[in-house]
Amino acid sequence: MISSVRRALLPALAFAAATLSAGAQAQNFPNKPIKWVVGYPAGGGTDFLARTIAAQMSAQLGQQVVIDNRPGAGAIIGADITAKSPGDGYTVFTADNGVLVYNPALYKKLPYDPAKDFASIGLMARAPLMIVAAPTAGIKDAKELLDTLKKNPGKYSYGSPGNGSPHHLAMELLKSRTGLFVVHVPYRGAAPALQDVMGGQIPLMMVDTSSGMSAVKAGKLVPLVMLSAKRIPQLPEVPTMAELGYKDVEAYAWQGLVVPASTPRDVQLKLNAEMQAALNNPGVRKKLYDAAWDPVPSDAGMMVAYTAAETRVWHKLIKERGITLE
Repeated sequence: MISSVRRALLPALAFAAATLSAGAQAQNFPNKPIKWVVGYPAGGGTDFLARTIAAQMSAQLGQQVVIDNRPGAGAIIGADITAKSPGDGYTVFTADNGVLVYNPALYKKLPYDPAKDFASIGLMARAPLMIVAAPTAGIKDAKELLDTLKKNPGKYSYGSPGNGSPHHLAMELLKSRTGLFVVHVPYRGAAPALQDVMGGQIPLMMVDTSSGMSAVKAGKLVPLVMLSAKRIPQLPEVPTMAELGYKDVEAYAWQGLVVPASTPRDVQLKLNAEMQAALNNPGVRKKLYDAAWDPVPSDAGMMVAYTAAETRVWHKLIKERGITLE
């Protein structure tokens, strides 16, 4: 009788012990440095965003938040590392729309499952996409861009940071809505693509504002059109696709923070509170604004809903355009 009661109580005792352990862990969190995995090279827009927020979080937490750049395969390498890390809150990851939305539709097999392997902490920021031209291309504004591409199907090319990137898919969206034909030249990251556009090797590029703004301000690139809902204050003279008559051509490069799915809920909430506090810091907001990032601090629920909405839009486009990456 006693042994049967003991057996019956074991699951409840185990659950209680786990709950107490998780509560103690969250109460003491963090008591050592936190590793922030970034799936792109140092020096890019994603890296800048992570380092800016991590520096402020380090000051708030009294523990270092250390950036760990693990570039490669459209951030799949970084995602895989994070998915296989302990769920203790000491590994966080910048998950963008490529990792969470595009890759599951572009690849038949991934080493991670975005729905099962990660817990969303919250959105951090987004940067609208824009089309820029080399000064030597001779294209001065959005109307001239559309007229030139319509008259010369397949004769112009554009660069992007890579196959399956938000930039590549944004141009596919534009092509599907306008009927334009422009040749895609994928690069391994934004930096080499920008160099070739500025050097006149290719005439056009789809770039996020966070990566291309400094070159635009320096006069090394000509901004032509924004794929945002409205004009941005940093480039008030550049029109949107909606202003040109294409109201459903809108695309952003956006970033959220995730952790391994097994991370205790209390630790997740702690990370979200610290992340939002960092994003709402006036100094951080100014740095992000100057780099053309739009801070959008949110809770986990908002990030999950936004990811789901993006998934519906982009998975439909990927299927319609027959885009696959293997």
